[in-house]
Amino acid sequence: MTPDPWARFLGLILIFGFAQIVYVPLVNPDILQHRMGLKKGTEAWDWVWVGVFMLAFIAIPVVADIDASSGLEPLPLWAVQTGFVFFFLGLAIFLRAMGENPFFEKTVRIQHERNHHVIDTGQYRFVRHPGYVGLIIWVAAFPPLLGSTWAFIPAAITVLAIVIRTALEDRTLHRKLPGYVEYAERVRFRLIPGAW
Repeated sequence: MTPDPWARFLGLILIFGFAQIVYVPLVNPDILQHRMGLKKGTEAWDWVWVGVFMLAFIAIPVVADIDASSGLEPLPLWAVQTGFVFFFLGLAIFLRAMGENPFFEKTVRIQHERNHHVIDTGQYRFVRHPGYVGLIIWVAAFPPLLGSTWAFIPAAITVLAIVIRTALEDRTLHRKLPGYVEYAERVRFRLIPGAW
């Protein structure tokens, strides 16, 4: 029987939210409160990015639903199992980055009111944006978990949007966050240790 993509999608989002609520308060109790809502000082380009990202991300279950309705064979079990590995690996990396960084908000802004400074511990010793690494792996898990080959197209667009945001955020931090230039000289890679 073909799985219901929307039911799976909502279930995966619930797992993601539940994991944040359980894990993050243990290691970084204030961050969930600071991630609520959209804050003043957010970079203008980031408002546009959030809209593009949401459209691309929501397109994943939309396309998966169309794929499921077409009567094509669902993906094989090994693909779904690989999707679960990617889902939980991406989630773990994302949550660890959120736990390490007290300035891990939803939008890109310099948090002057909170004495925003560079974080260079934990995963941040290896790449400058480990949260995005986790998010990319997490997004890549959705097409196989939803049983859809065609859903890889909006997932790839979503991943591309994340990569673009990483570059824009990095440029913003270079210009506006004291100590970030020096940090970027020490940790040369944005997303992939030893490569990029």
